[in-house]
Amino acid sequence: MDMKTPLSLALVFVSVFAVYCFNHALSTTVTYDHRALVIDGKRRVLQSGSIHYPRSTPEVWPELIWKSKEGGLDVIETYVFWNYHEPVRGEYYFEGRFDLVKFVRTVQEAGLMVHLRIGPYACAEWNYGGFPLWLHFIPGIQFRTTNDLFKKEMLRFLAKIVGLMKEEKLFASQGGPIILAQVENEYELVEWAYGVAGELYINWAAEAAISLNTTVPWVMCRQEDAPDPIINTCNGFYCDQFTPNSPSKPKMWTENYSGWFKSFGYPIPHRPVEDLAFAVARFFEMGGTFHNYYMYFGGTNFGRTAGGPLVATSYDYDAPIDEYGFIRQPKWGHLRDLHLAIKHCEEYLIRSDPTHQQLGHNLEAHIYYKSSIKCAAFLANYDSELDANVTFNGNLYFLPAWSVSILPDCKNVIFNTAKVVSQRILAHTTTANKLILSATSWSWYVEKPGVWGNNSFTESRLLEQINTTKDTSDYLWYTTSINIMPGQSKEVFLLIESLGHAALIFVNKRLVAFGYGNHDDASFSINEKISLVEGNNTLDVLSMMVGLQNFGPWFDVQGAGIFSVVLIDPWNNKYDVSAEEWTYQVGLEGEYLGLDKVIHANSSLWIKGSVPPINRTLIWYKVSFLAPQGNGPLALNLTSMGKGQAWVNGQSIGRYWPAYLSPSEGCTENCDYRGEYDSTKCQKNCGQPAQTLYHVPRSWVHPVQNLLVLHEELGGDPTKISVLTRTGQEICSFVSEDDPQPADFWIPNMGFRSRSPQARLTCEQGWHITSINFASFGSPQGNCGAFSVGTCHANILSMIQKACIGEEQCSVPVSTANLGDPCPGVLKTLAIEAICGD
Repeated sequence: MDMKTPLSLALVFVSVFAVYCFNHALSTTVTYDHRALVIDGKRRVLQSGSIHYPRSTPEVWPELIWKSKEGGLDVIETYVFWNYHEPVRGEYYFEGRFDLVKFVRTVQEAGLMVHLRIGPYACAEWNYGGFPLWLHFIPGIQFRTTNDLFKKEMLRFLAKIVGLMKEEKLFASQGGPIILAQVENEYELVEWAYGVAGELYINWAAEAAISLNTTVPWVMCRQEDAPDPIINTCNGFYCDQFTPNSPSKPKMWTENYSGWFKSFGYPIPHRPVEDLAFAVARFFEMGGTFHNYYMYFGGTNFGRTAGGPLVATSYDYDAPIDEYGFIRQPKWGHLRDLHLAIKHCEEYLIRSDPTHQQLGHNLEAHIYYKSSIKCAAFLANYDSELDANVTFNGNLYFLPAWSVSILPDCKNVIFNTAKVVSQRILAHTTTANKLILSATSWSWYVEKPGVWGNNSFTESRLLEQINTTKDTSDYLWYTTSINIMPGQSKEVFLLIESLGHAALIFVNKRLVAFGYGNHDDASFSINEKISLVEGNNTLDVLSMMVGLQNFGPWFDVQGAGIFSVVLIDPWNNKYDVSAEEWTYQVGLEGEYLGLDKVIHANSSLWIKGSVPPINRTLIWYKVSFLAPQGNGPLALNLTSMGKGQAWVNGQSIGRYWPAYLSPSEGCTENCDYRGEYDSTKCQKNCGQPAQTLYHVPRSWVHPVQNLLVLHEELGGDPTKISVLTRTGQEICSFVSEDDPQPADFWIPNMGFRSRSPQARLTCEQGWHITSINFASFGSPQGNCGAFSVGTCHANILSMIQKACIGEEQCSVPVSTANLGDPCPGVLKTLAIEAICGD
């Protein structure tokens, strides 16, 4: 019994070209024709995945890229983030997480290629869409239109990035890994709002890109009118029906959403891998040759990088590699097998256009011929309900609903998108080190509501927040006085209207209300009955941003902050306070004092006590903690907190808001993958926060003492915070005798080297199988994590234990010859549950 997973010959073949060309710094020519990208004269079928370098840390880039390569990718795609590379006009930053050159070189070292999406508009749920805010304050500028000021700045940044890549010899013609570049991004979605100026702008952007002479093709994603020679590409959940705007351009898919992003107050999106694989297979079936997952690894919106409004700190995206860098199964494994199956068809895909054959209602085949007798085929059932048996080339094939089978020789099925035989991960075993330290371990600092410093200023009107803060802080204080004369009602309604995103309301320094919007509509209003006193009363409003808008026409001028304040007495008399004198203070006092900084950890400003105050608004907390042992990433469990920001050793891990619960309805326990997917289908965690765990990279913590600082806006209990790290995982395999053989067992022109399906178990790198909790061959019942023995059962536990325990991976042939036959004549299944650990 062969219990070790063989090295995939197909995966080795996938990377041979990249390793040879790029690691040996050979000049590579990249062009295109109507079928594909042409690299050194040869058409290529390419799988790509998005990894945004600032959403992880340089220490883990090699591992993420290695896992991407092992998953069958050829190309890594990334945006370039203008606002962090040029935070001040003319002052550039390319260090740490923003070391673009290092990231591209890391991809090159792995033998993969790069698609560099320079933009410079990114969208990407990134703050302000990637534009630096100083751009907004250039007098007379208008973004993304035929505005000379904007075009000048855009061309200057494009030239900066292209020049940097040339200096470092990173384009393919210089021996580097960059084979594609992108200008602009999804402009088609907003072009209508700019009229003729939008059309002229797109033509200019194309000319500007070509003038930079990158020597590699340029693309415009989701841009039907992209001028030649720019390639227009497809973005979406499905792109099989996409047709380029010229018969000379290849069919390319630059954003296939592996899931969707999280937003505070929303359920967690999930895209089943059966549907994702179906979409990919249909794309290649119908003539596609370049495909990219958005995202393959999503990562984390550290600091205040999250766009908005109200995009969560986690950018996990339900991607094949999760936010912490762990492989997400079965998504990663099922897609890896898909990539292998498509790679086995590459020589056919690049030789011809597909020939269509109708097989029945909602049933069809597309055949690619290499010669009159050699072909590869895709058989598709795009019915969302009915399974089918079809006849193709004289053979009978079973096609589950909403699935595609891949036949690299027009005869043998090596992959079906609906048959998931990859292992599953039930749950991650974690150890928790709770931050309930000694009585003197916590320190705190309480802010007082309202203006706090001598750098405040006064205006006789309400100011828009972004233009006032210039995004130097999420916070802006609006403060005014309300005078109640004798005889006037002291009981009034306070009506406040805001463009977004959230606000705390204090009357006479007492919290009376909290209001907030959501991702789809950040605006909100507060209508609160308040009690005033005779004479002078103070009204303090802390308006809070949760990420600048990153998408939509004229998104750059969308505002935030309060725009109307009205008092209404019991007789419905209205007193508009909006035009009264208001005093403004940008930022929080704690920000000004630098309480998040390590150098102020021992400041006398901090108060120590036996028990920290809980459920207090506008309070800063500080504590030291020991990181759990190991090399893996950490997570802070902030379920007990309300809303705020957190720092570890001075590094911002982002905004948190576990107090914002998603609607209680709209989720489903068992999602049916069949039928078209959108981001509201298959949602999880209704009635729960969008995020409770917050990523802390291991490189940010010290072996001994570490400093955690939190700014809590609403109120929470910091003593219930815990720090977690993963120490293992429970994995399962469930494979039947009639499942396809592994795609990497296929040998071109020879067939399968084994006729048996394989049950495979693989731990994360560095972990090993420590125990087998369940093993049965026959008719096991239940799901992963809750298997039970069926009426037909062969007790193979000791066999599996002997073969797998102590190994990082093992493979078991699913056959009666190997496992015995407890019930002849019955289709049998092998089910295994195992524990991985260090």
